[in-house]
Amino acid sequence: MTEQTTAPADRERVINDVATALGVSPAELTDDTNLLDAGMDSVRIMSLVEKWRSAGYEHIDFPTLAADPVLSAWIEALAE
Repeated sequence: MTEQTTAPADRERVINDVATALGVSPAELTDDTNLLDAGMDSVRIMSLVEKWRSAGYEHIDFPTLAADPVLSAWIEALAE
């Protein structure tokens, strides 16, 4: 299944990118982390959208990420 082969790279990418955007260590984030509660704001979300779209994830957009601001949901969205 493609999800198994792509998910680890996508997972690591999302965690590292989100941690960088928030200025925290990746170890501080869990799958259940609500990113809005962790300090994510609309400007940071848009920066991540632009970064990921430039990297080839054209399906990622602000409404998708803002609708479910939990780390595991973002990991899943990038893996699709």
